[in-house]
Amino acid sequence: MRFRPCIDIHNGKIKQIVGGSLLDQGDFATENFVSEKDGTFYGKLYKENHLNGGHIIMLNARDSKYYEEDKVQALKALKAFEGGLQIGGGITDENAKEFIESGASHVIVTSFVFAGGKVHYDRLDALKEQVGREHLVLDLSCRKRDDKYYITTDRWQKFTEEELTIELLHKLESWCDEYLIHGVDVEGKAQGIDQELVQLLARYNGNKVTYAGGVKNFDDLELLKNYGNDKIDVTIGSALDLFGGDMEFFESLRILRCNDNKSELSNTFTWSGKSMEGRLEYMKLLYEASNFTIQARWVIPFAILGIIGVLLLLCHGNHFLSC
Repeated sequence: MRFRPCIDIHNGKIKQIVGGSLLDQGDFATENFVSEKDGTFYGKLYKENHLNGGHIIMLNARDSKYYEEDKVQALKALKAFEGGLQIGGGITDENAKEFIESGASHVIVTSFVFAGGKVHYDRLDALKEQVGREHLVLDLSCRKRDDKYYITTDRWQKFTEEELTIELLHKLESWCDEYLIHGVDVEGKAQGIDQELVQLLARYNGNKVTYAGGVKNFDDLELLKNYGNDKIDVTIGSALDLFGGDMEFFESLRILRCNDNKSELSNTFTWSGKSMEGRLEYMKLLYEASNFTIQARWVIPFAILGIIGVLLLLCHGNHFLSC
């Protein structure tokens, strides 16, 4: 089980919301947290901690006045962590390639494929032709109705006719590399995972699966590991101190043994007990220092030129004295 981080963007801001509260009308969502940081910050943070496979979701509709602002933040994150993040929100066969070329490892698609409430296999073919199966993630986020889980579209506002089943997962796997599945009924509430949904997903053996929704504490990670047979990856949002919650970001990474224990996180584990504000300030300093390093690449060449200048002056001085 790996940790897959997230960057959720709504109305041009990186934030955490209650998933079931999204409305296109008025670009409304119930907010849990609104970050003062931009996409570059989160992209750099995830890159520094080797958190490959996280997802960026642009939560506004494509015809929203905020969609382009969402896109600006998304592209900043992709530039900061090229090849390390997936992106979803308004993805079609017409723009999928653009995001791959902008640095996304995968594009995440739901509404385009499930338009009108059914699977459009011709659209899956078109996406596969544009970016390749290896760059495609299908978002099968779902809500419960009549004791069954149905895939939802349009920012989780509409039920489709497609029930999330093991059979459907196997049927779709030849078109995609991974699945991303939000338990929409618990998404953003940090009140516990959807255990029944996780158990359903655990019965599937095929493409990689990432579950998101409801994680509230470290006990939930243990539940997810047990119910998911340690093979389902997890996204944690509102519960993280990074987004205003109580779960320590770096402790979560340690528990999940992020990146096969290869990440350079040993120093960050000593942060336990310090405020998230202090940790974010430290990460901000690292971010600013990395920018300075880029700008300071000319220091060494100029220093060499300075040394040469001094040597020339000394040689000229010795020549003058010898005369």
